[in-house]
Amino acid sequence: FICCLAVSDMLVSIGNLAEMLFMLLLEHGVLVMRPSIVRHMDSVIDTLICSSVVSSLSFLGVIAVDRYITIFYALRYHSIMTLQRAVVTMASVWLASTVSSTVLIAYYRSNTVLLCLIGFFLFMLVLMLVLYIHMFALARHHLHSISSQQKPPTAHRGGSLKGAVTLTILLGVFFICWGPFFFHLILIVTCPTNPFCTCFFSYFNLFLILIICNSVI
Repeated sequence: FICCLAVSDMLVSIGNLAEMLFMLLLEHGVLVMRPSIVRHMDSVIDTLICSSVVSSLSFLGVIAVDRYITIFYALRYHSIMTLQRAVVTMASVWLASTVSSTVLIAYYRSNTVLLCLIGFFLFMLVLMLVLYIHMFALARHHLHSISSQQKPPTAHRGGSLKGAVTLTILLGVFFICWGPFFFHLILIVTCPTNPFCTCFFSYFNLFLILIICNSVI
């Protein structure tokens, strides 16, 4: 799952680099193509980028679920997460990401498609939030139990603080990097002509850079 996440993140960067080179070559006259072919190539590259972004987001959720199973069902982990199920999960994520991204690029002006994408992001955010907070609470409980059994009891505040910081960084980076982009999509659906929304739309490239930063982090 982590390897798939790494591949997704690398494809995000490769797709953006390919699009940048493609546009520069066209701009300087190195490549001469008909407008229809340019639009087709642009759609293909956008689909690659979008598919990589969606799969990256999906594998973050899959890794959270896998960690959750590891902690709460440790003795049954290898019977629950078999190699076959892992392969099926990975293949399903890649296939779903490719299909959904193709639909998204083809119908990107549709509010229904944008609402589905926003719902997907919110679902992943809530899923990760619930799972990681539950795992942190269990770890804190175990730490408290261990310290209470020692004589004299030792303080466990440092370990709890470390766990809280790790959790905050993990979810904070996720929300900061992905939040503006999906807030942008929400504004497109709710107030496309409002002056504030129009001003916010002008920072779209910055939001894409934040998504790439999430991949780097």
